[in-house]
Amino acid sequence: MVTGTQHVAILLATYNGTRHLAEQLDSIVAQTHTDWTIHASDDGSTDATLALLLTYRERLGVERMVLWQGPSAGYSRNFMSMLHREGITGDYVAFSDQDDIWDAHKLETALRALAAVPPDKPALYGGRSRLIDEAGRPFGLSPLFARRPSFANALVQSLAGGNTMLLNRRARDLMCRAPASARVVSHDWWAYLVVSGAGGRVVYDREPTLGYRQHAENIIGSNAGLGARLRRMADMVGGRHREWNEANVALLSTMRDALGDDERARFDHFARGRATWLLPRLWHFACAGLYRQTAIGNAGLLLAAVLGRL
Repeated sequence: MVTGTQHVAILLATYNGTRHLAEQLDSIVAQTHTDWTIHASDDGSTDATLALLLTYRERLGVERMVLWQGPSAGYSRNFMSMLHREGITGDYVAFSDQDDIWDAHKLETALRALAAVPPDKPALYGGRSRLIDEAGRPFGLSPLFARRPSFANALVQSLAGGNTMLLNRRARDLMCRAPASARVVSHDWWAYLVVSGAGGRVVYDREPTLGYRQHAENIIGSNAGLGARLRRMADMVGGRHREWNEANVALLSTMRDALGDDERARFDHFARGRATWLLPRLWHFACAGLYRQTAIGNAGLLLAAVLGRL
């Protein structure tokens, strides 16, 4: 059992999640680390999600389960809104999807991984997931990323799913440098960007601690498999990543003061490279040291750089 000041605010985003929500809530209640509060922000569900949440609040008590009204502007905005809420406090925050199944030791494992990080240094834990089907049966794992986490990677790729993440207070503060109403491409990518950009500690766990449910209603879904990786490569070459990078660059530009010296130089090279022609573009990107986690990803990265799609 992790001890000390380790209260975890679990940020649960819900929307029409009746089918699998109880299973996820039960897995949270079964955590070996017991110092937590569930903050459920519902984005306007029209099914029985709210009734189910109220049932669990009655069972757990208002100190252990708090309900919020979400902004009804998508999952990322919902998570960001919770980060900004003054009524949500904790030494750490953990993001929770509504349809996963957490291993009993999930929080304890994440807390141990960040235990040695000083409180004034931003820290982020994330990792792989065990893929499960509609019935909760495992059928594979999310990709294993072997290269080290860094800002050079974060500029062009998100590393771990938000449902695996735990962040300390300093990391949360950095994430909140983006206004609650800002266009954040995804809360998990933004977390990776700001923590690595500020020279914080990023821990990538190769051992899964949750079942990530794959089904038709998934907003994002896993990028496991060759087909999924090729689709992401096509997104990059096709220009979708350029739109995402535009939003990330705009937000990072407002917090250059929070970046480390090396990270600020990488960011400036990345931003300048995106705005110039081929040869200086490639030079700036090389100076930024950009890389993705897989060979296919790096092939797509190079092609997108040549085509000006970053």
